[in-house]
Amino acid sequence: MLSTNHSSNTFPAGAPFVYIPSQQQVAEAASPVLDVAPAGIAPSDIAQSVVATPIVAPVGITPPAKAIPTQPLPLLPLPTSRVWGVDYSVVDMKQTLQYIDKLIARRVPTTVITSNLNYAMLNAEHPKLEKFTHKCPLVICDGMPIFWRSKLNKNKLPERIAGADLIFELAAHSATKGHRIFLMGGAEGVALKAAKRLEELYPGVKIAGVECPPFRPLSDTEHEQLLSRIRDAKPDILLVAFGQPKGEFWIDDNMEKLGVPVSIQLGASFDFIVGSAKRAPVWIQKMGFEWLYRTYHDPKRLLPRYAKNAWFLLKSIRRDLLDATN
Repeated sequence: MLSTNHSSNTFPAGAPFVYIPSQQQVAEAASPVLDVAPAGIAPSDIAQSVVATPIVAPVGITPPAKAIPTQPLPLLPLPTSRVWGVDYSVVDMKQTLQYIDKLIARRVPTTVITSNLNYAMLNAEHPKLEKFTHKCPLVICDGMPIFWRSKLNKNKLPERIAGADLIFELAAHSATKGHRIFLMGGAEGVALKAAKRLEELYPGVKIAGVECPPFRPLSDTEHEQLLSRIRDAKPDILLVAFGQPKGEFWIDDNMEKLGVPVSIQLGASFDFIVGSAKRAPVWIQKMGFEWLYRTYHDPKRLLPRYAKNAWFLLKSIRRDLLDATN
């Protein structure tokens, strides 16, 4: 049961007051996710990048000990590696979870993107998706071709972080941090089964709610009721399984209305949790052939998609080779 303690502080009408974060809050918000500062950024630069301008409260008024900030605490951008039109965050799994903690602490609606080769292709095709990607503070590499290609860049990606792995790590991490998770999407009943499975695997994980919208356009009333139910559940993390790019477009259109700190489109991850879809063995994943394994098990749905992905990959490699020779 979520409980919230409220405290009130009375100020004379019109009396100005600006919240000044403590030195500890400033240090925590400004600190990099990495145990050491990213390449090219000195720790002293990080500390100097956050400056609090003191503003004195009205004479005779004592500011409350714990006021609510009127502006979100600052967040240090992550180093990136650009591959085929997408700027990927240079993070491993541990750093990803730490950065999500910081996004939740800010309470500003934002998103985390898990980008595989299909996403990179769609990003090149849809201007709206490209804008969505550009404003995302954390873009995760979820594809071995992208991971391998980054090795030619100055900033190399440390690992592939599959969305199907992230959802388990995120649930385990949230169980210790107290983050509330909301699952939405998938076939009828899958999100509920996935939620129950996560509760079994990670005792203490807080599932804020589950929704499975029908596979048809919602009426305006249905849509507003859906948003209202998600808001009322007060999640810290919204996991969406609508597929690419439908899930990203839905998040882009609704995240400000929802006010959820972190929304993530995770594709078929709910199916992997409940076992209705199977992942390739780890050795196949590391070789970069998980797409082939999945195509073998679901050719009707995945063969057309992966054929397009392969064509995009060939064109991207050709462009890289031409750029290298010019």
